[in-house]
Amino acid sequence: MNTRIAPLLSLILPLCLTAAETSITRSPDHPGYWAVNGDTTLLLGGSVEDNLFQIDHLEEHLDLLVRSGGNYVRNVMSSRDPGNLWPFHLGEDGRYDLRQENPDYWERFDRFLAETDRRGIIVQIEVWATFDFYRGNWTVNPFNPQNNINYDAERSKLPTEVPTHPTRTDNPFFESTPKQRALAVVLGYQQAFVDRLLQSTLGYDHVLYCMDNETSVSAEWGSFWANYIRQEARLAGKTVFITEMWDPWDLSHPFHRSTFDHPETYDFVDISQNNHITGQDHWDNGLKQINRLKRLGVFRPVNNIKVYGNDGGRHKTTRNAIESFTQNVLMGCASSRFHRPTSGQGLNTKAQSIIRSLRDITDAVPFFEMAPANHLLTEREPHEAYCRARENHSYLVYFPQGGEVVLPAADRGTLEWVDILSGRSIPARTWRADVNGLAIQAPDADGHWVATIRMAKN
Repeated sequence: MNTRIAPLLSLILPLCLTAAETSITRSPDHPGYWAVNGDTTLLLGGSVEDNLFQIDHLEEHLDLLVRSGGNYVRNVMSSRDPGNLWPFHLGEDGRYDLRQENPDYWERFDRFLAETDRRGIIVQIEVWATFDFYRGNWTVNPFNPQNNINYDAERSKLPTEVPTHPTRTDNPFFESTPKQRALAVVLGYQQAFVDRLLQSTLGYDHVLYCMDNETSVSAEWGSFWANYIRQEARLAGKTVFITEMWDPWDLSHPFHRSTFDHPETYDFVDISQNNHITGQDHWDNGLKQINRLKRLGVFRPVNNIKVYGNDGGRHKTTRNAIESFTQNVLMGCASSRFHRPTSGQGLNTKAQSIIRSLRDITDAVPFFEMAPANHLLTEREPHEAYCRARENHSYLVYFPQGGEVVLPAADRGTLEWVDILSGRSIPARTWRADVNGLAIQAPDADGHWVATIRMAKN
């Protein structure tokens, strides 16, 4: 692999641009959302794996997502699962040559980009797969000095063993940049990997970039690569959108400020770790940060590339996943995607139903003109119901576990129910408010019911 391919990009990219079918930009009309092919669009998704370019039967899985109303996937540049390929050439001596690429790896990646582009699916890439560089995964990683022919431990300053969790940040691989430890030898090969990735991605317009997965390292690391990718894109005449994903679950943790408060570096925000929080706290914490961004004048899309929760899995329950996914949509996040099994629902039948139901519901109202509006509901208990509204026009009210609230409403209108988990619906009925307003009672406590309420035109 060449250590510098940027001069080639200006020659390669014009040949690739004609293939691009899907484009993503910030919505000019609704700054908290994305526009896909010019139309403000809610990103909804789920997938069986995080490093989706590595799976078999890719096309069938992408088709299932589209049939379910989905348009958004995660792709970590990870090679830690059985059967995965690494990006470098493996020699007969069992060691990698970081100067030579593995063409099969990049062929998989290129195919993934082409197939998602063709289907109108937005891809959020995580460039550095944090967990590939710690514990057992590090022992087989090509960047480990014992696994390549390009440098040894002494020259690279990299250890051959890193037995600790990534939150300990014990691998200096993530300290290579000039304002950190300036590990020039390692940085050159890191740069070559990113250059090769950009050789593929900059031929398309449907890619979002995230620097890391659940990182706890210095902010200098992420900002270096964010600025690097942005400059390379500019040289190629492209505009890119970049974020970072921090590990702390608490969105008020100072780590998150490096992303939230720096729109000059990060074009959007990812708050996936908030999905470890449940119920009313999940809503309050996410909405607090959205409102904070608005008050600071730096509001931009707030993404959720992974929503946790799967009964029997490592993180939360299936109910938590459904609630968090839906609350993300109603609180005003730009995207929501189910995490892969067993930590999330992936694209199982529940996920398919919820994505399809929420797509249909949000398409049927002036969704992007609506705003979170729990304050409009009276007789509401914490976590009983969640409201998004365009006042005096349209309302969405989500009941996670049944309940009844009152919406002070003028005159009359229609109300329609959908259980997003099963797809069951109760056709629209007309209503007339009494002196207290409209009483809204979920049909039962078992489903995940969303009421669509429309005011009648006078």
